[in-house]
Amino acid sequence: MHDLSHLPVCIIGAGSSGVTAAKHLKEKNVPFDCFEAGSHIGGMWRYENDNDMSSAYRSLHVDTSRKNLGYSDFPISDRYPDFLSHSEVIEYLEAYAQKAGILPLITFNTKVLRVVPNPDGSWQVDLDTNETHRYRAVIVANGHLWDPRVAQFPGHFEGDAIHSHYYRTADRFEDKNVLIVGIGNSAVDIAVDVCKSARRTFLSTRRSAWIMPKYIMGKPIDRWIGFFSKKLKLTTPCSRAIVQKIAYLVTGDQERFGIPKPKHPIWREHATLSQELIPYCGHGWIKIKPNVKALGGVHVDFEDGSQEKIDAIIYATGYKTTFPFLEGNVFSVPDGKASLYRRILVPDRPGLYMLGLIQPVGPTIPLVEIQAKWMASVLAGEIALPGKEQMQSEITQHRKGIEKRYIGSARYTLEVEAKKYARQLYSDIRQAKAGF
Repeated sequence: MHDLSHLPVCIIGAGSSGVTAAKHLKEKNVPFDCFEAGSHIGGMWRYENDNDMSSAYRSLHVDTSRKNLGYSDFPISDRYPDFLSHSEVIEYLEAYAQKAGILPLITFNTKVLRVVPNPDGSWQVDLDTNETHRYRAVIVANGHLWDPRVAQFPGHFEGDAIHSHYYRTADRFEDKNVLIVGIGNSAVDIAVDVCKSARRTFLSTRRSAWIMPKYIMGKPIDRWIGFFSKKLKLTTPCSRAIVQKIAYLVTGDQERFGIPKPKHPIWREHATLSQELIPYCGHGWIKIKPNVKALGGVHVDFEDGSQEKIDAIIYATGYKTTFPFLEGNVFSVPDGKASLYRRILVPDRPGLYMLGLIQPVGPTIPLVEIQAKWMASVLAGEIALPGKEQMQSEITQHRKGIEKRYIGSARYTLEVEAKKYARQLYSDIRQAKAGF
C-alpha cells in the first residue's frame, strides 16, 4: 500500500452533512477541500437553491421539533418556533458554519463531475472548472433526495404532471382538479397546500399510512416519544405504540375520515406527520383514493373502480439513490440498498465515505453529526477498521434486521434504528480513545 497520508480529503456538498463533515475534519486537523455546486451552504433546505438539487417548496417546515433537530454542540435557539421553516433551518446552518469557522474553507459554484479510484489507492476528482485533484479519501455528502422516482401506470395522461421535487407553490394548480400520488410527509404537505386553491384535491395511496399529529396535548409528538424512550427507557417500537394510542384520543379513527388503516403495525413504518390532513379530509377539502389503476387522457381510473377527471398530477413517490459522478462499478445502490459498513464506508473502495445516506425514524442532522465524528476519527487514524469480511458480515446483519423490522418498500432500504446506530458509532469512538 502506498502512503497517502500527505494527501487531503475531498468533501462533496455543503448541506447539513457536508458542513458537519468539514467541522469535524477541521477539529482533527485533517486537511480537506469542500466543493459545493451552489453559491451557498444549505443543500436541500435552501429554497430555490442554485445548485438545482433542492426539492424545498415554499411552505416546507421540518417534521422534527426544535429541541431534537440540531447538532449536539449547537442547540437551536428558543426564539425559533417548535417546527422550523426551510429558511429558519438555513439561518441555523449558516450560524453553525460561521461558529465552526468553515465557510472560508468551502469552494462554492464548483461542481464535481467525476470521482475515479487510482491504482495506488488515492482518488482523482474532476471539477467543472477543468481542474483535477488527487485525494486520499472522498466524502460524498451531496444528499440523496434529488433524483425523482416517478410511479409508472398504464395509459397516458394529457394534463399537467410533475414530481414533487419540482413543486414550489400551489399557484399553477389554482381552480384545477389535482391528484397527489403518495402519502408520505411531502405528499400530505403538498395536498394541504394545494387544496386551499384547487377545485378538488385527491390523494392516492397504495398501502396507506398511519397519520400522526405533530402535537399531542400542546407538545410536539417527538418529545413524547423521547420521554417514553429516554426517561422511561422503553424500546422505540413500544414508545411509538404508546404514542399512537394517545394520538388516537386526539384524532380519532382515521378510517372515519376516509384514510384506510395500513395492514401493518405503526412500528413497521415511518408514520406520516400532519396536523391538518385529518381535519381537511373531514371538511371534504382532500379526498383519499386508492392506488391508480390506469391513466386515460384527462381521466384517472382507481383500483376501487372509481374514476375522476384530473387536470394535474403531482407524483410524491420518492427518489432514486444515484451519484452521477461515480461510475456504477465504483459505487451504486441497486434497488436502493446501500452496502456500507456502519452505513458510511464502502468495503470494496477504501477511502470512499457516504455521509447522510440514511433514513432514520426521527431527525437526520444529529445522526449525520455522529457519522461525521466517526469518519473524522477514522481519517485521523484513531479508529482502526476491521477487515473486508467483517465489514460485509456487519452489513448483512444490519440488512436482515431492517428487513425484519420494516415493510418491504424502497422507502426503508436506507433505514437505521437511531438509538442503536448512534450507540454503535459512539462505541467505536470511545474504544479508539481508550486504546482498544
